[in-house]
Amino acid sequence: MEKDPRHMLLRSIPSVDRVLAEPELAPLRERYAEEIVKRAVRRSLDLLREEILHERAGESDCDTAAILGRISRYLDEQLGPKLKTVINATGVVVHTNLGRAPLSDRVVNRIAEIARTYSNLEYDLAEGSRGERNSHLRTLIEELTGAEAAIAVNNNAAAVLLALSTLASGREVVVSRGELIEIGGSFRIPDVMAQSGAILREVGTTNRTHPKDYVQAINERTALILKVHPSNYQVVGFTREVSLEDLVAIARESGIPCMMDLGSGCLMDLSRYGLPGETTVQEALALGVDVVTFSGDKLLGGPQAGIITGRRDLVERMRKNQLARALRLDKLTMAALEATIEEYTRPDGGLSGIPVAEMISRSPQKLQKAAESLAEALRRRLGEQARISVEQGVGRVGGGSLPMGELHGPRVVIRPTGVSAARMEKGLRLGRPPVIAMVREDAVLLDPRTLLQDQAGLIPELAAQALTVA
Repeated sequence: MEKDPRHMLLRSIPSVDRVLAEPELAPLRERYAEEIVKRAVRRSLDLLREEILHERAGESDCDTAAILGRISRYLDEQLGPKLKTVINATGVVVHTNLGRAPLSDRVVNRIAEIARTYSNLEYDLAEGSRGERNSHLRTLIEELTGAEAAIAVNNNAAAVLLALSTLASGREVVVSRGELIEIGGSFRIPDVMAQSGAILREVGTTNRTHPKDYVQAINERTALILKVHPSNYQVVGFTREVSLEDLVAIARESGIPCMMDLGSGCLMDLSRYGLPGETTVQEALALGVDVVTFSGDKLLGGPQAGIITGRRDLVERMRKNQLARALRLDKLTMAALEATIEEYTRPDGGLSGIPVAEMISRSPQKLQKAAESLAEALRRRLGEQARISVEQGVGRVGGGSLPMGELHGPRVVIRPTGVSAARMEKGLRLGRPPVIAMVREDAVLLDPRTLLQDQAGLIPELAAQALTVA
């Protein structure tokens, strides 16, 4: 009876002790603790046995060099960094899946400076006593926005939660039905409101809400009126929404606060860059909105954070809420947010120091030059492997901001001749570093708007490797 060749292969696998005695494991022992190396050896040998039994491994996989390579790859996969830098060639500036807003060198340097030593995070240097964490940001935000007071927490959902918990727990909050949004990650305004203890009072219809709807809904149980930014959608056609001016007037007449969840946190006029007009934080506060909440990592262009601005008495109540401690910023985010907001105090209003702002405002001439330069470099590197052209396309601000805002500009279009565009896109995505691109009509599209610093110079070689892998 002929023996099963799998049994012979299984018998050829060295023991755990024999593998651990191999001197070639020394580099791994310099990187990892001994127990971790032992577990990696055992697990790697177990996986090899499984592959042999399922006929997915052969004799060459059982020699010592192959096994050592397997162990090294296993450790890299299991314990190596999972969060990686990628090249964003999608043309979506605030890309939620790719980490939203990139930070400038000045902001990154500030984070490193605070990270490597102690700081006055909660220490008042003038008084020599315990300080208040948000004091470092308060003056900056108040100066830039015109708010009476400000507080920062770990994201805008937390800002909304803290505000509603403080101002409306157990009472009603009046919201237009057309503003009961859901954004990425199943974040729903009604659910956050329920978590805060506030009671939702819907008014109007999905597409039309009138001032009288708010007036008729207000009663002795009403805590505040809430207006919510539409975030990543827009209702068009037969629509009507109540203006901020009217909402403020209704709230004032009723003696209740008016709150706005502004979402994206815009501090600059975007209409000069051909984008739809977006209510800025400054405008909302100037119109008399009592509380405005917004994100730090969307149009503001900073780290993930939620910022609450508005009337001093209301913000002070939020600061004293026990929930504020659970939602507070750590020192690194605090440093990043402070440095980001400082950029807006410079003469150019943050255009040179905020990557998001710079990308949005980048001139057509600069984009065209960048696209043509990248296209020419790709032609030289890829030769007959692809047809390269520069064509006009449309990018997005992204991140749940400006749902109808389009960023027109050039794109480098790669039409591979030997493989499909989908195969090439996968090769780019699995490269080192990964390039995140788009595929349209069997072509790979690269938008130069979202390429940072010297990233364009890396793409031709990465594209060549992607075609080889494909």
